[in-house]
Amino acid sequence: MSKTTAPRRAQRRIAVPVIVAGGLSSLLLAFSLTPTFSALTAAITNNANTAGTGTLVMEETGPNGTGVATTCTSGATGSATCTDINKYGGSNPSTSGYLKMKPGDAQTTTVTIKNSGSLNASTFTVKGGTCTDATQGSVSGSATNLCDLYTIDIKQGATSIYSGTATAFATAAASSIGAVTAGSSVTLTITATLNASATAANQGHTITQPITWTFNA
Repeated sequence: MSKTTAPRRAQRRIAVPVIVAGGLSSLLLAFSLTPTFSALTAAITNNANTAGTGTLVMEETGPNGTGVATTCTSGATGSATCTDINKYGGSNPSTSGYLKMKPGDAQTTTVTIKNSGSLNASTFTVKGGTCTDATQGSVSGSATNLCDLYTIDIKQGATSIYSGTATAFATAAASSIGAVTAGSSVTLTITATLNASATAANQGHTITQPITWTFNA
């Protein structure tokens, strides 16, 4: 009797957990197949959400090589090189004698800088580049200091923006002109004056110097 009862008890101990596990699996499967019901809902979808960038565009207008007003623009890339407007008077026939200056002579050019973009320019600056002294003909002096002998004056009305030699203009920090709101313009005069101390050693020379105007939003 004792030998037959022991195996049956062992079988019962094994069968009970299996039955319980199977029942739980069936219950979970039943829940997973039971359809769900939700309460009433309301929703709004915004399908016209937009954002975009403004534009910061600079336009410079001044006399070209024939004395006619021409405009250069920074365009879509944000920067451009303008070769049509000479701020020191060169290539502008309205300032006769720009390449025949004698000590004490001055040449003045007026330019207008416009913010034609949609963003306000919080700052507007001007910076001179490297000044180059070069001979312009077979008769020329041997001196190479003409950049030191030209004074560059930049004014907005009666307000001085920069005043100093062309050499110093190249090494000086950018000069501030002020904020320029979208659609507004600033008129500036640039005067190049040959110092009275220039001598025959400076004759037959020219100076060349780039000027960079910059807007920042």
